[in-house]
Amino acid sequence: MKDSSKHPCFNKSSAGSCGRVHLPVAPKCNIQCNYCNRKYDCVNESRPGVSSGVLKPFQASTYMEKVLEAEPRITVAGIAGPGDPFANPAEVLETMRLLEKDHPELIFCLSSNGMNILPYLDDLKDLGVSHVTITISAVDPEIGAKIYSWVKDGNVVYRGIKGAELLLERQLAAIKGLKERGITVKVNSIVIPGINDEHVVEVAKVVSELGADIQNLIPLKPTEDTPFHSFEEPDHKMINRLRKEASEYIEQMTHCRRCRADAVGLLSNDKSGCLSGTLQACSKLTPLNLEAGRPFVAVASREGMLINQHLGEAKSFYIWGQSADGYRLIEERPAPTSGCGPKRWDELAAVLKDCRAVLCAAVGETPRLALEESGIACHAISGFIETALEAVYTGGNIEALSGRRGGIAGGCCTGTGLNCG
Repeated sequence: MKDSSKHPCFNKSSAGSCGRVHLPVAPKCNIQCNYCNRKYDCVNESRPGVSSGVLKPFQASTYMEKVLEAEPRITVAGIAGPGDPFANPAEVLETMRLLEKDHPELIFCLSSNGMNILPYLDDLKDLGVSHVTITISAVDPEIGAKIYSWVKDGNVVYRGIKGAELLLERQLAAIKGLKERGITVKVNSIVIPGINDEHVVEVAKVVSELGADIQNLIPLKPTEDTPFHSFEEPDHKMINRLRKEASEYIEQMTHCRRCRADAVGLLSNDKSGCLSGTLQACSKLTPLNLEAGRPFVAVASREGMLINQHLGEAKSFYIWGQSADGYRLIEERPAPTSGCGPKRWDELAAVLKDCRAVLCAAVGETPRLALEESGIACHAISGFIETALEAVYTGGNIEALSGRRGGIAGGCCTGTGLNCG
């Protein structure tokens, strides 16, 4: 059983003895706040959205091992960006799956704007995520419209009050859904003078009624090249007054360090600067054993000449190998039975365990990540098989083939019934 008292952000008494690591596996964001700029990184700067690198799930797993070696007091593994976890759900869930497998003793947490978390609430519970932070700086859409430049729902972008209304609806539903699943919820509220400084107490009241456990009032940090760059940072007197007023409704966090998206170590002794080189090195890792003992390439094809099937559509895979005079077809292997969820991709990885890559017309993020974790590169391309094989075996630019056409299935996976993730 995990000891929740060892989460330093939710339990001030453990802040001096328990540490956390933020794994930066979520680069994309689905909202734009008027105080946020994720373009710049300085190792001496501590604010959300800043990271020295971005990791893929298998890279994050390796980085986690190195972090624990360097700082064994880490008790919490979290994901807080540099974008939003649920603008990058496949990467985030795969990272959490790997952590649950390799480090089940760690406390797992996520920090989100709440926009797209609802479809993944059951996944979070199943993966053992025990703490979630939702950033809510307004419960009045008119105020929210001043804070958010835009909100993106799928491929649709909303601005102004309509965007703020949609975001608030999702955020409040997220708190309710998380609490129904027994997950501890912290609400971060950015205090912006002249915008919401006299409103954050109302935020405290509303979120407490939904069952949120703790609120964190974070003073605005004016950042260059943002609409709020010329605003004054709230002083301690203002923050302390607001915390006192808000504490009548919900417990207040008073020891926040405005952590980076790659923060690591104790709250009072962040080591992200010391470990930035390690993080960057891990971000350059390729899938384990990509070449060793993997002489073949698997191809999803209807007739054995063109790459023209979705990964999930393929009932079998053509297995190709390199020969003295070019490339030769080794055999055709049946694919695992469709419709058995994530387990299917583990089974496919086992079927293709001697293949260094699989070539297909389109692939979803979930199967792609699962295959990469098993050391199988997954390329969504099109064209003649032997042209692609030449790129794989010689190290050529295989991604240049992704825009080709010629008797293929669509280059982008729509996810419409093909069980491709």
